[in-house]
Amino acid sequence: MHGIEPANPAGGAVFLDAASLDRGDLDLTPLEDELPGLMYHPTTTPAELLERVGDAWCVVVNKVVLDAGFFAAFPALELVCIVATGTNNVDLEAAKRHGVTVVHCQGYGTRSLAQHVLALILMLARSIPAYTRDVEQGRWSASPHFCLLDHPILEIQGRRLGLVGHGAIGSEVARLAEAVGMEVVIAERPGAQPRPGRLAFDEVLESSDVLSLHCPLTDQTRGLIGKAELRRMRPGAYLVNTARGGIVDEGALLQALRDGEIAGAALDVIDGEPPPANHPLITAQLPNLLVTPHCAWGSLEARQAIVAQTAENIAAWRRGEPLRQVVAGAPR
Repeated sequence: MHGIEPANPAGGAVFLDAASLDRGDLDLTPLEDELPGLMYHPTTTPAELLERVGDAWCVVVNKVVLDAGFFAAFPALELVCIVATGTNNVDLEAAKRHGVTVVHCQGYGTRSLAQHVLALILMLARSIPAYTRDVEQGRWSASPHFCLLDHPILEIQGRRLGLVGHGAIGSEVARLAEAVGMEVVIAERPGAQPRPGRLAFDEVLESSDVLSLHCPLTDQTRGLIGKAELRRMRPGAYLVNTARGGIVDEGALLQALRDGEIAGAALDVIDGEPPPANHPLITAQLPNLLVTPHCAWGSLEARQAIVAQTAENIAAWRRGEPLRQVVAGAPR
């Protein structure tokens, strides 16, 4: 089928949570060329959906939840464009039942996220947050010496980086780590016989100086790094998680950091986002714990790539040639 046009083009299109992607620094022209008159909303609550979606034929969304009730309430809807890879906020089965096509984006943040991982490793190894705090609190100015050396400073060359997950992001992390002289090993799934080029999961836990997580959150990976796994890690090892918060048992991690079972951790994700202000990982104020706000993916270049991919997805839908499609809508 070629030359598809929306059944109700006058219904228009709406971007429900544009501020989660655009901070006023993106060129949105490619998207607007495909969706003339696109309506932007910085955020949208469930109570605002009815008024904002109305008879729109296309919804652009990042993390707003589109559940079964949503698809039942908007029969004019034909296309949902997710400006992310993850689709867990959209009821895909309901979309399929109602004949709505769902497309998403892929691979846009690989370089951005990998660079963030390397930055976190360096920040931990060189105690950069601790030294920054020392300067801010006047300790350098009060020092009798020209420098401060009160916190560990480690060189990462020659140290072992263990990767749990070796897709596009894990592969790019490996490339960057090898470029600065780290030895990279890849973990096999827990309990599985190692494939060529991989090491047993427990061996990677026990031998890595840095363990970096790059696997999806599934029933099998939820709580993958818990009390037992943390105790198998080296006392001088660091844990980096830029994947999904639920992969790590956060209570066990906090205890391991306080007890010195591992040297430090850096997280860009928490189980339940945004977290409450009193979340234990935020209030802990541990010198060996770094938390960034799920921003690893969000370079200017990565977000602009999302705009380009979304425009491509819409153009492909119009041509009847699906691109990055996760649910096929009803044929017309």
